[in-house]
Amino acid sequence: MILNDPTLLAEMQAAFAEYERALMADDVPAMDALFHDAPTTNRFGVGEVLWGAEAIRAFRKGRGGSPQRRLGHLAITTYSTPDGAAFATADVEFFRENSERRGRQSQAWVKFADGWKVVSAHVSLEGNSH
Repeated sequence: MILNDPTLLAEMQAAFAEYERALMADDVPAMDALFHDAPTTNRFGVGEVLWGAEAIRAFRKGRGGSPQRRLGHLAITTYSTPDGAAFATADVEFFRENSERRGRQSQAWVKFADGWKVVSAHVSLEGNSH
């Protein structure tokens, strides 16, 4: 297992930056292209549980854009094998516009023949732990 291969890490950083750009611009086609188009791709949001790429696409089309946010700490880690298999995690804290309440986003990415794709995502807002 190779941890944080420099080439793969740079690719993932670029893929995450493109995801963030698309999210903030409500560029639905770009966001759709960054998620693996499969029934096994899932996204758990602050108020929704979406099973499969079709459900994720339908949600994006109907929501009218994401709340604007600024990013806090971002941790991207890549894992690869000598035969070319590659996986990554992207974990970020964020703050919605006009709020200091912290949000958290975790994504699992896989490198496919057509590039890095999100296969699982979870978004939440910090709240009471009890």
